[in-house]
Amino acid sequence: MASGSDRNPIIIGGLPSQVPDFDPEETQEWLDSLDAAVDERGRERARYLMLRLIERAREKRVAVPEMRSTDYINTIATKNEPFFPGNEEIERKVLNATRWNAAVMVSRAQRPGIGVGGHIATFASSASLYDVGFNHFFRGKDEGDGGDQIFFQGHASPGVYARAFLLDRLSEGQLDAFRQEKSKAPNGLSSYPHPRLMPDFWEFPTVSMGLGPLGAIYQARMNRYMEARGIADTSKSHVWAYLGDGEMDEPESLGQLSIAAREGLDNLTFVVNCNLQRLDGPVRGNGKIMQELESQFRGAGWNVIKLVWDRSWDPLLAQDRDGILVNKLNSTPDGQFQTYATETGAYIREHFFGDDQRLRAMVENMTDDQILHLGRGGHDHKKIYAAYAAAKAHKGQPTVILAQTVKGWTLGPNFEGRNATHQMKKLTVADLKGFRDRLHLPIPDKDLEDGLPPYYHPGRDSEEIQYMHDRRKGLGGYVPTRVVRAEPLKLPDDKAYAGAKKGSGQQKIATTMAFVRVLKDLMRDKEIGKRFVPIAPDEYRTFGMDAFFPSAKIYNPLGQQYESVDRELLLAYKESPTGQMLHDGITEAGCTASLIAAGSAYATHGEPLIPVYVFYSMFGFQRTGDQFWQMADQLARGFVLGATAGRTTLTGEGLQHADGHSQLLASTNPACVAYDPAYGYEIAHIVKDGLRRMYGENAEDIFYYLTVYNEPIQHPAEPSDADVEGILKGLHRIKGGEKGEHAAQILASGVAVPWAVEAQQILADDWNVKADVWSATSWNELRRDAVEIEEHNLLHPEEEQRVPYVTQKLQGAEGPTVAVSDWMRAVPDQIARWVPGTYQSLGADGFGFADTRGAARRFFHIDPQSIVLGVLTELAKEGKVDRSLLKQAIDRYQLLDVTAADAGEAGGDA
Repeated sequence: MASGSDRNPIIIGGLPSQVPDFDPEETQEWLDSLDAAVDERGRERARYLMLRLIERAREKRVAVPEMRSTDYINTIATKNEPFFPGNEEIERKVLNATRWNAAVMVSRAQRPGIGVGGHIATFASSASLYDVGFNHFFRGKDEGDGGDQIFFQGHASPGVYARAFLLDRLSEGQLDAFRQEKSKAPNGLSSYPHPRLMPDFWEFPTVSMGLGPLGAIYQARMNRYMEARGIADTSKSHVWAYLGDGEMDEPESLGQLSIAAREGLDNLTFVVNCNLQRLDGPVRGNGKIMQELESQFRGAGWNVIKLVWDRSWDPLLAQDRDGILVNKLNSTPDGQFQTYATETGAYIREHFFGDDQRLRAMVENMTDDQILHLGRGGHDHKKIYAAYAAAKAHKGQPTVILAQTVKGWTLGPNFEGRNATHQMKKLTVADLKGFRDRLHLPIPDKDLEDGLPPYYHPGRDSEEIQYMHDRRKGLGGYVPTRVVRAEPLKLPDDKAYAGAKKGSGQQKIATTMAFVRVLKDLMRDKEIGKRFVPIAPDEYRTFGMDAFFPSAKIYNPLGQQYESVDRELLLAYKESPTGQMLHDGITEAGCTASLIAAGSAYATHGEPLIPVYVFYSMFGFQRTGDQFWQMADQLARGFVLGATAGRTTLTGEGLQHADGHSQLLASTNPACVAYDPAYGYEIAHIVKDGLRRMYGENAEDIFYYLTVYNEPIQHPAEPSDADVEGILKGLHRIKGGEKGEHAAQILASGVAVPWAVEAQQILADDWNVKADVWSATSWNELRRDAVEIEEHNLLHPEEEQRVPYVTQKLQGAEGPTVAVSDWMRAVPDQIARWVPGTYQSLGADGFGFADTRGAARRFFHIDPQSIVLGVLTELAKEGKVDRSLLKQAIDRYQLLDVTAADAGEAGGDA
């Protein structure tokens, strides 16, 4: 990466209106020269001269305002294109076979009785872009490192499968099992890049559009982070992200461009396939998407390479002395170029070249067929190679290549450039014959007329197949390939968790701080301490993690080039090129992308990292839930902390900050192991077990979600008879009832456990009820266990029927059960059907609001007195107490009056 002195200054431009002119005579000479060029040679010539001056100024590192867009022509001039080292004829044959097999695979997947479909037009447009990468750029993993990281465009997966088939990485039977992952197991191929479904093949899930570019940026950054901290040598790794021009409308696609430029990620290249079409029509029918994207990327500080036209345009552009052709290219909207892709050469001659005599003269010696084949740059191997080589050579900035193509290219007139082409999945016999002829493949007509169209393979010993193997061997192996080389980590013993198990004594601390203390001790461990990656969206101080600043430091590749305003304080803000903490700014999406990149480093680079992402819980699963699904798909591991959790616990913040449902959202993610602990010793056991499951022997592809709170409470020391199995499985009894005529059970989680303990005392003192209090550390895990057991029992009726864990734990418990939490009732209701006896849940359903904790809990009827009413209500239903007691309790505790509630514990940001 370029050093700080070699990179662009912070202020890169500006107008001279406020700057004094120290040599007005020289200034006037320059202005007169420009005036003369305009008067004598015209505006186009003067414009060219100005652009060359700007170019030379950049070469001399003179700061001038950035050009936000350039002419609608290739960035790399023909004379500057490097030598193409490949055999273009052989590569054309390889690509033709790949194109055929990709389309046939999808078409065969539409056969009667199957009809699972697929997409062929996206790969048809981007096939050359991939082929040049496969043949000349994409590094494999055979050298023992991570190779290159390639984010394939999701809808282009058929082409990747088709190429793997030619290389004997996939069989014909597997191609025929496309999108039939269970019915054709183990041969089924996933519809898109899904590492969880094909863990030896795909590395990065990308088809949830917008997440690919976001993930690629943070993958490139993670590569630099790992190298800076001495964890892995990633200096040879390059990140390639293949994207669609329509996909760039997703906010995530462009939302984090600045960090890539700010940190000089020249190990990153975006390749945007600009086929000018979305899923249903043009991206910018009345505009020019390539020009728009060029402006956005340039403005964000990226290096931009436009690849617009193929080599057939070079002679025309070379004779364009007046700039009339460039002007025509500049002014023609994308919708019209899309039409030209579907029309005849005569139509193009008349409508594109025909309105100006100078344009007509340029093509007067060309046939209509030659005009028809004036092509797009994204289909020209030599032009693509030049763009890729320039991107790899560029230093100090990430690069985006904007490559113009035609959607459905080579598939025939029914597909090419059509608005409906994205949804078209099956080729007719006529389509197949035309497609075969276009690709010059030796497939007889009868093979296309009878039954399913055949796959084509030129033979394992053929020149083109040997060429493919040789190219991949020279580049370090086959891609895509996912390899897990990481060894299990040597995990800390119980000493690392001793502090949390002692409790907090007379001090009150929030569970957020209890977790932070555990993390701090783990980060001191000599074996795994350096592998922790703390991540937060500009809230380290809120979560009490500013204590890490002096020792762990905040990662910044440029270091700290200023004097921190708090430099004299003990917990001063510290940035370092080798910093351990990722402080990504106010971006949950960016932080989650860092989490995913760190959490999958064990596979990407063979070096496990342990990400710990701490955030406002409301802005986790709700805002970036799609990324947590992506995390599960990518088999990433790590800890996710929903801090300041609860609908009533975050006082004063109000509706959009009050999380009472993230545990429910977490339950929808099959890879997420979610806990809602109450005490420090529970956290210690959960974290210890999480490290074992994710980083020990026989590691699992899961991640942990813990909700922790900002309300200070006293944490008891771990009891000598602590039910560790119950803590980990989701339910353990923490305090038995001591006196009372009638029995009941109170299940509570997280911050609600102290309310349950207080309710237990009130029930004993005021109502002669003996209630046991249970800590439900995970409603979700209890339900998951029960569902799995129910399914087993359903399918194995002849065997002894298994009993869910929650049923076992409560089987002998007396009286009704009341569950309470700071979540909506649907969270504890997950286990209702497996709880013996009567069951009622109390919860914070509805929107949160700003008020004292006591008032909010009284409003939702989840405070200790409301728990008492809930228990009495269930006892009354069972006939154990008289129903008149219920009204007495309501009146006694003024449960209908929120102002009568004790305000509760104040403060406690951490």
